[in-house]
Amino acid sequence: MADTSIEWTDATWNPVAGCNVLSPGCTNCYAMRMAARLEAMDVEKYRGLTRRSGKRTIWTGKLFLDRKTLELPKTWRKARQIFVNSMSDLFHDDVPPEFVAEVWSTMAATPQHTYQILTKRPDRMADVTAALSVLPNVWLGTSVENADYLGRIDDLRRVRSVVRFISFEPLLNSVAGADLSEIHWAIVGGESGPRSRPMDAQWVDEVEAMCRRYGTAFFFKQWGGKNKKATGRLLRGRTYDEMPLGV
Repeated sequence: MADTSIEWTDATWNPVAGCNVLSPGCTNCYAMRMAARLEAMDVEKYRGLTRRSGKRTIWTGKLFLDRKTLELPKTWRKARQIFVNSMSDLFHDDVPPEFVAEVWSTMAATPQHTYQILTKRPDRMADVTAALSVLPNVWLGTSVENADYLGRIDDLRRVRSVVRFISFEPLLNSVAGADLSEIHWAIVGGESGPRSRPMDAQWVDEVEAMCRRYGTAFFFKQWGGKNKKATGRLLRGRTYDEMPLGV
């Protein structure tokens, strides 16, 4: 577990490492580059998880289930918001439901923390979590990068959770017309890094308008680009750090 600069959370926890490219939002995933760096630093957990493809680093599809980390949140007494699996996807097809249940047990045993779990596989999230308890300190969400993947929101609505959220990051095109009913929180962000693709301000405005229509909290994370610090996170001269009601 480690503190993080991600604007909408306090720390990351990675009981799983490794993934595979699933959709266009994965193309420039920062986690692939980070995993390659960690392997170069001889961190065993990341060995063999990425490979070179031309000038890019991409996932091999291999996963590492790190049971040693399952107890870590119990040692962290200060209450934190924790992004679960910033270096993977807990609901990847190759993560056994039994391992997900072990993660659930840790989260249940640490009610002082709030856990935020994002997936690009909300259909599997709905199926696997159907057999698990709804925990008051666990938020479940999905990533949607363009209108081709709006169906993920329908799958997310099948998920039993106190908070359902969407990360529209990287937002690669308009998602106007998305149905945000029963969605409590939306995060919007542009892609960052050396090969980042641009985000149009109109797409951001569309998401904010949908949030107002459906009563969904709106969080604007960043404009992104090659230098995300330079572009910042101001939208119309202000920051938007809204969180779900009651949080």
